Amino acid sequence: MARAEKIRSGSTALATASTETPGRSTDHRRALYFAAFLVLADAALVALIVAFVPYTKIDWDAYMSQVDAFLEGERDYTKIEGDTGPLVYPAGFLYVYSAVKFLTGGRVFPAQILFGVLYIVNLSLTLLLYVKTEVLPWWALGLLCLSKRVHSIFVLRLFNDCFAMTLLHAAMVLIIYRKWYLGLVVFSGAVSIKMNVLLFAPSLLLLMVKAMSIKGVFFALLGAAVVQVLLGMPFLLSHPVEYISRAFNLGRVFIHFWSVNFKFVPEKVFVSKELAIALLILHLTTLMIFAHYKWLKHEGGLFGFLHSRFKNAKSIKQLVSSQPRPSSLSAEHIVTVMFVGNFIGVVCARSLHYQFYSWYFYSLPFLLWKTRYQTPLRIILFLVVECCWKVYPSTAYSSLLLLFVHLCILFGIWFSPAEYPYIISKGTKRTYQEVAKLDFPAK
Repeated sequence: MARAEKIRSGSTALATASTETPGRSTDHRRALYFAAFLVLADAALVALIVAFVPYTKIDWDAYMSQVDAFLEGERDYTKIEGDTGPLVYPAGFLYVYSAVKFLTGGRVFPAQILFGVLYIVNLSLTLLLYVKTEVLPWWALGLLCLSKRVHSIFVLRLFNDCFAMTLLHAAMVLIIYRKWYLGLVVFSGAVSIKMNVLLFAPSLLLLMVKAMSIKGVFFALLGAAVVQVLLGMPFLLSHPVEYISRAFNLGRVFIHFWSVNFKFVPEKVFVSKELAIALLILHLTTLMIFAHYKWLKHEGGLFGFLHSRFKNAKSIKQLVSSQPRPSSLSAEHIVTVMFVGNFIGVVCARSLHYQFYSWYFYSLPFLLWKTRYQTPLRIILFLVVECCWKVYPSTAYSSLLLLFVHLCILFGIWFSPAEYPYIISKGTKRTYQEVAKLDFPAK
């Protein structure tokens, strides 16, 4: 029964992948034209915001103080501080903001113009992901331009999250074009600016194992590691313990007042190790469940995939060099696994600050259209999330509502059908049954 269901669902995927209907082609062109219009319209909006909306001073002075200490020769991370406290970001942050200071002279207004350009670059990369996957109707792309909070994060607050997420989206674009090695280098660059990008790492590793040989995975990860070592070299050579403990501290406890998602939790519980451990276990468990039942559904689950992937390897050499079959992942599957994996991390995060909205806002329309919800409900959920992030300071009610909507989206994705993950060439004469027998033969 399970195999018959897989064949029936795969037949639909095959028909979709191998048939280019005139209506679909028209929708694709509309999406391209509308995406171009959105980029131009949002560029005008960003220019108006920079010109007429007052800048909000939050972290910019702290960033500049930290950069000054770095440029003056300080390499001990425990001595690099700003108005908001000690430096807690990896070395890539310092290089990026040193470049920003060089380009802007440390002045806010030129920096806002630079971040406005960054906003448009990020929007363009995200729109490219959406156009390539064709999950949304063309008109729904406009949702990506509707967040007041995200515009503020980029051009009125100048947070480092903006650089990290732009590089992350650039890495995803490279990966859907099968530039895995370069994509991993850019991904590592994003991690070097802010650690939240690691929420995408489990999904990315799974996709790499599905698309590459073990040797390829090893060299891609090695390239990413080399980026971290090279960027951190000045600090690793002089004060390695201080650098690693500060820049890669996974146990930081955030202030309860600034939490947008768990404000309803008493502060004593919020800062407790028990809550942190419980959320970490929930995070890892949810990832494993999605990997087994959703992302590897067509391969027979996690264990079925590992069996079919490595069963023919008779030696270590064969194991390392064996290629997955098939190995060409669809753009929709890549973006789905990346966005959902990150969203699971966001749902299980102990604290979300206001700038953290940029971590997943650009995935929200995609995630909503991966559910089976009716379009009016999708739009309502989108607007409720945006409203929750606009409440300042957050309240127990707004954070509880945000968690509820997050869970609604996650459960909606869970109960939606899993897309067929591989590309089937257009014009193929093979039926899905033949493809399934070839790729995942019955035991």
